[in-house]
Amino acid sequence: MKIAIYPGSFDPITSGHLNIIRRASQIFDQLIVCVMVNATKSPMFSQDERVSMIRKVVGDLPNVEVDASRELLAEYAKRKGGCVIVKGLRAGSDFENEFQMALINHKINPNLDTMFLTSEHQYMYLSSSTVKELGGYDVDLSDFLPAQIIPEFKQRIADIRQGGNRE
Repeated sequence: MKIAIYPGSFDPITSGHLNIIRRASQIFDQLIVCVMVNATKSPMFSQDERVSMIRKVVGDLPNVEVDASRELLAEYAKRKGGCVIVKGLRAGSDFENEFQMALINHKINPNLDTMFLTSEHQYMYLSSSTVKELGGYDVDLSDFLPAQIIPEFKQRIADIRQGGNRE
């Protein structure tokens, strides 16, 4: 069985992320979407909230599992039996960083390869950071976020505006 892992912070999961998940799930026997820690980011949603949101939007994909990890990606992949890391690329600037990470992951786990899926044109500009910024301006988010999580996202934005807790 070919197991692939799609790692990310997914804060929140965007329509672009979901597009990569759907496409990768058609290529591999099993796809694990893993919410990872990114030390350079301050998340809007807790790790458990992000896992829950992803599960809401991938429920129709029987070969997709959602998990979370705080360990090194190459070690996580080894533990889960993953042979491929799936990474979505939006622009050429993404490639440089992702290529370096692919080399590092392969050095740590020689049985691990990385597959790059390019974003479809309508998602080339889309990032979680962009969506969070747009959320503060009350724009229509239906082109940016899966419909199932828009209410939760809007509620978090409202809570932050009112000085509420982020987690």
